[in-house]
Parts: sequence; structure tokens; C-alpha cells
Amino acid sequence: MKILLDFLPILLFFGAYKLYGIYVGTAVLMVATLVQMGVTYALERKLQTMQKATLALVLVFGTLTLVLQDERFIKWKPTVLYAAMAFALAVTVWVFKKNFLKLVLGSQLELPDAVWMRLNWLWVAYCLFMAVVNGYVAYYFSTDAWVDFKLWGYVFPLAFIVGQGLYVSRYLRSDGDVVEIESKERR
Repeated sequence: MKILLDFLPILLFFGAYKLYGIYVGTAVLMVATLVQMGVTYALERKLQTMQKATLALVLVFGTLTLVLQDERFIKWKPTVLYAAMAFALAVTVWVFKKNFLKLVLGSQLELPDAVWMRLNWLWVAYCLFMAVVNGYVAYYFSTDAWVDFKLWGYVFPLAFIVGQGLYVSRYLRSDGDVVEIESKERR
């Protein structure tokens, strides 16, 4: 259910774009994201920081797109979001000496600190990669190509999440205990 809820706004945007164009697609994306966050809030009684940031950027860049009738705003929203995520993850470690991923997910997943730090830097690299790729496609390709990239480009996050899961699984035992990082790396 959660995966469908996460993909629903982009699927609705894609359909509306193909049928009616970028401006109707943008409006549909804005409404679908509002509904998505409303349902998420109703189910979980809170929104994560990332969800709030996504909602704010969709509404701000979507509004700019519609009011100014300039599709560049909605096309650059993912680049801004990914770059902001990379920046926030890096600053949290460098300036505040905290690992944001561990703060958010540490209660659900017990991992050695070194693994948490690697995951954090992997997320920084992934977000920078996605910011650059989206920026490149938004700048050098047509809106049709960008919209297709937005739909089919979901292979990147899916591959990243699967790879991350495989990486993390090396440090977990079947009984849920953490495998010590030193013994795992000696093999």
C-alpha cells in the first residue's frame, strides 16, 4: 500500500501530462501530493522531514510553474530537492557531528556506526547523482523526454534501495542481532 501511495503522484502526473500537457500535469501532481501527504498523516499521525520538504517544493515549484506558465520550475524541482538532501546529509555530519539516517532509522534498524556513516555518504552520493542527472535531462532534453525520464527514471531509486538493502543485510543475523563490522570485514 505504501509503495502505491509513494508512486501515485508521479503516475497521475505522467497520465495527466500525456493527456493534457505540463500545466494540467503539474496541477494534478500538486493535488496528488497533497492527498498523498494527507493520507500519510492520517495513517501515521506525522510527516517525516523529507515528506514535508517534498510537499513544500512540489507546491512552491508547481505554483511558480502554473502562475508564470513556465515549465522549467517543475522540471528543476527534483534537482533542488536532491541537492538539498545531499547538502543536509553532509552538513549534519560535518557541522553537527550527527548521522541523520541513524537518527531517523536507528530505532528500526541496529547497525554499527561505521555502517551508518557509509550509508550516509552513499545517500549523499546518490542524491548528488540524481540532482545532476535530473538537471542534465531538464536542461538538455525536451519536456516529453524529461517526463518519460521521471517515470522510467524510478529504476535509479529502486536499484539504490535494493543495493542498500543488500549492503545492510550483510550486517544483520537472522535472529536480528548485529554482526560486528570488524569480523565481517576480515572475510
